[in-house]
Amino acid sequence: MRILLVEDDRLLGDGLQAGLSQAGYAVDWLRDGEAAVAALSTESFAAVVLDLGLPKRDGLSVLQWLRGRHDATPVLILTARDQLQDKVRGLDLGADDYVLKPFDLDEIAARLRALVRRAHGRPEPVITVGDIELNPAARTVMRSGQPVELTPREFDLLHLLLQNAERVLTRRTLEEQLYSWNDAVESNALEVHIHYLRRKLGNDLIRTVRGVGYMASATASPT
Repeated sequence: MRILLVEDDRLLGDGLQAGLSQAGYAVDWLRDGEAAVAALSTESFAAVVLDLGLPKRDGLSVLQWLRGRHDATPVLILTARDQLQDKVRGLDLGADDYVLKPFDLDEIAARLRALVRRAHGRPEPVITVGDIELNPAARTVMRSGQPVELTPREFDLLHLLLQNAERVLTRRTLEEQLYSWNDAVESNALEVHIHYLRRKLGNDLIRTVRGVGYMASATASPT
């Protein structure tokens, strides 16, 4: 899942980017509010981790702008401000969650998983499609009750497909959600990952919709 991190503290931002990347997120890190608005104007993210005390444009202004354009991307506010009125204003402006500094990185990762689940209408922590079960927190996959070993990128791709089961995802959408700005992406990388997922999980889970993209389905058959 691709996350936009907006944090002007270099030490904190570096730690968050590294930690969330290890937790399986593709993290793009920006350091001011104007840059965040520019990125959110043109690109898609699974969630935003947003500091309030930003240069050029503060976090609440970014949040208000985002919701003003009817963008429902989940937003987790991360701030040192502990005044009740700041929390209330942030939530009233459309924030989905609020965490005070200092924080535990595992908590941030868990809250992001919960926000993304709710955004996709999935309250349950484990995603099940057919005989496949994927646990985002443990980063494990089971097929008919048996564990399946996936590479980190294969897991992330499968997570995206299962989270949007029965919905066709374009190649562009998948690449946007899998890779951050710093990732080098080979032209056939997506097809290679799909190939190995089919080898490990069977050919009937992921369907190719020619000229459009890919779809996971309990009843799909490849085309």
